[in-house]
Amino acid sequence: MFIFFTFASMEKVYGYYRGIVEAYSLRVHNLTKKIHLFGTIRLLLVAGAMVAVWFLKDTNWQILTGTLFLFIIPFVALMMCHNFLAKRKVYAEELITAARNELKELDYDFSAYDGAPDKISGEHSFSLDLDLFGERSFFQSLNRTVTHPGRERLVQWFQHPLSDKAEILRRQEAVQELATLTQLRQHFYVTGQLQSGEKNDTALLAYLTTPSSAFIRNKLWPVLIWLVPMLWIVILLMSLLELISPVIIAIYFPVSFLIAYCKIKNINEIHHKVNKMEHIFSIYSRLFKSIEDDSFKSAELKEISSQLIKNQTTASQAIQKLSGYIRILDQRGNMGGAILNLFTIRENRSAWQIEKWMQVYGTEVNRWFDALARFDALCSLGGFAFNHPDYVYPAIADTYFRMAGKALGHPLLPRDLCVRNDIAIEKSPSFMIVTGANMAGKSTFLRTVGINFLLARVGAPVCAEELTVYPAHLVTSLRTSDSLVSNESYFFAELKRLKMIIDRLQQGEELFIILDEILKGTNSIDKQKGSLALIKQLVSYQTCGIIATHDLILGTLQEEFPDYVKNYRFEADITNEELTFSYLLREGIARNMNACFLMQKMGITV
Repeated sequence: MFIFFTFASMEKVYGYYRGIVEAYSLRVHNLTKKIHLFGTIRLLLVAGAMVAVWFLKDTNWQILTGTLFLFIIPFVALMMCHNFLAKRKVYAEELITAARNELKELDYDFSAYDGAPDKISGEHSFSLDLDLFGERSFFQSLNRTVTHPGRERLVQWFQHPLSDKAEILRRQEAVQELATLTQLRQHFYVTGQLQSGEKNDTALLAYLTTPSSAFIRNKLWPVLIWLVPMLWIVILLMSLLELISPVIIAIYFPVSFLIAYCKIKNINEIHHKVNKMEHIFSIYSRLFKSIEDDSFKSAELKEISSQLIKNQTTASQAIQKLSGYIRILDQRGNMGGAILNLFTIRENRSAWQIEKWMQVYGTEVNRWFDALARFDALCSLGGFAFNHPDYVYPAIADTYFRMAGKALGHPLLPRDLCVRNDIAIEKSPSFMIVTGANMAGKSTFLRTVGINFLLARVGAPVCAEELTVYPAHLVTSLRTSDSLVSNESYFFAELKRLKMIIDRLQQGEELFIILDEILKGTNSIDKQKGSLALIKQLVSYQTCGIIATHDLILGTLQEEFPDYVKNYRFEADITNEELTFSYLLREGIARNMNACFLMQKMGITV
């Protein structure tokens, strides 16, 4: 029943993306035909204009000019239509690419997305062990962020997941809502892909948060920026009407020149700071607008939307105003701009308006980009939920500790091959000791539990039929390595990891611990003694976790701590000289080991 539901639900997701590819491929085809048609008509208009000039070259210039306008006006109109259709075509093509990449992701090809390989760290509590970042990583499968702030926020959410129940439930609500807003998410994604920003964009905007005061504090400038151009209008009109002597113009000219350029140093400084911002804002304002245009129901999304409004003005509207002021300063280098500035002191007015804008909205810039980063990151989680309709939102327990669920699977394992297992840790202290043969599924089970526990704390749905978790801090030790650079042996690196766990427990931190093959770097006798001592110490700290091992002797701990330790196993079955695995978790201690069998199969005498 569950498998049928999974495949039926997934077929709807496949169908959705295939529908986008088909519909927008047809749209691209039709737009291409229109663009070619308009191009042909424009070519005919040019040819017609040349013929008209030839036949009318001996007529008066009024007729010739009027005739040319009959060709120029439709040519310009068609050019505008061409640009509009070209933008729609590019948008449609990007949407097709996005849908095709999603179809690949559903088949476990994540190569189109960023896995944040720069975030790989062996020092982190769990990210390296869970294959969280890098190529073929879980982050790569989920990440759909289109801004650098959004990417960093999503990374932060996974590196430092939530530990407060109310916050987790609040984010779950937002993710559930975004999962249903597929068109919004895709529009946001495509808009971001078409105009991607840079890593240091937000750093360049820092100037806006520290208002300048060259113009804004001087009460004379608000008067001058309007008085100077008004006086020019009055003087020129009165001069034309011969009400005043033209000498007044000669007198007023140097006064206007002095006012226009007396603050040139301050204007240069402001322009130098803001001249790159128009391009940055042209990228992000479209993303802001896509958020502003929707009304949301969940508390988190409502809060994000409210961060983009101040005094009934949205972030995109405020940015549009600022872009207009910056464009005026960008025109300073041309002759027309210089002449206009002389008569209207437009550069001073623009500088004053920029400072005024900074005074009103400067403190909002960080809030806007915080909202954008949160929304961008939430869109990734919403897309993940949409792509996995069979996943469930976990319940969050109130007391330490609980990790109980049915049919847990790993999100990166193909759905038709993934073997799902239950888990039940209902109190503290409590440890699962998992024994089993090589390749029987121990490590995969540990990573399955870890990634679903992490997803639960992030606020995303989990790969399970049902799951309840207490949001303790996750610590793992599955993949320790030595270091030539740090002059550390494998064994010492593992001891450091275990010491970190003990130190955090001694500080009273609530942990969920997942360990694989404790003390691999030492001899078997020391390994057994040390492993037994470590587990006893962990139990004494009233903590919880899972420990996988080949050492069957660790299974004897259940006899010593029947209320706190329980044995589970993954078996390898040897039938007719063939090795098979069920990958199903069972109670008890493993009976079959396969190392010698595998060595014999490879021709090694045992």
